[in-house]
Amino acid sequence: MPDVDDLKDTKNFHLDTPARNEAFFLKGSGALDWGMQNRLARVFSPASGRTVMLAIDHGYFQGPTTGLERVDLSIVPLLPYADALMTTRGMVRSTIPPAGSPPIVLRASGGPSILKELSDEQIAVSMEDAARINAAAVAVQVFIGGEHETQSVHNMTRLVDAGQRYGIPVLAVTAVGKELTRDARYLRLATRICAELGAHFVKTYYCAEGFDTVTAACPVPLVMAGGKKLPELDALTMAYRAIEDGAAGVDMGRNIFQSGDPAAMIRAVSAVVHDSVKPQAAYDHYLTPSRPAGPRGDA
Repeated sequence: MPDVDDLKDTKNFHLDTPARNEAFFLKGSGALDWGMQNRLARVFSPASGRTVMLAIDHGYFQGPTTGLERVDLSIVPLLPYADALMTTRGMVRSTIPPAGSPPIVLRASGGPSILKELSDEQIAVSMEDAARINAAAVAVQVFIGGEHETQSVHNMTRLVDAGQRYGIPVLAVTAVGKELTRDARYLRLATRICAELGAHFVKTYYCAEGFDTVTAACPVPLVMAGGKKLPELDALTMAYRAIEDGAAGVDMGRNIFQSGDPAAMIRAVSAVVHDSVKPQAAYDHYLTPSRPAGPRGDA
């Protein structure tokens, strides 16, 4: 028999308090389904609205990159400091521990190696397999201006369609070949095309002039690519300027795992991204990692 004693007219419905209807915190994401927003909130910190993604997907086209020869030794110890890990399904299943790992942004395109035309990529992962891995998002390379531009854009739109069905966001990675200029005009073009055709967030390179116009023209969150290895202070300065110019985070690989002290470097990058710590202060923290950095006192 149900307990009917609790049916007395003594409940408090808080009639004088309107129901909460909080806007989602990420740019351009307010109309997404609950599952999409939930996954994006795993990649981006709701506290800061930003992310520090650790990119280790380089091997899908260039093999064992310096610093990624043994991911179990070089990368797994860094996982507690990353907001998300960008990697491949092979590395997830073979090496990344399922307990305690950050959200996975799963590389979903591939095909050619560095020995071939890189823009000739295809979709390499089904959305069903991304769901099995419990990926927070999938990533696809988009070669605006490349030889196989239309094919790469089609790869992205097919993944967006599948992502809409499964509630899995798509990260469009704007690829810049050697023959293309990484200036604001090109980056505005590439990122806007990706967003207009449905990408839920976009990754692109930083440019010294006009990067704020790139972020302003992109209607979804924009994450800065770390790019080639730089001196640590230069990498921290680039990250700081990108955040100041409107980026919603960074996706760094070589500037972290090829640094002299990868654990100290990812903590310094996190201080810059999440706490707006100035580059020199973050670099001082990198040199003396036991010293607190930023308002959160990250060690």
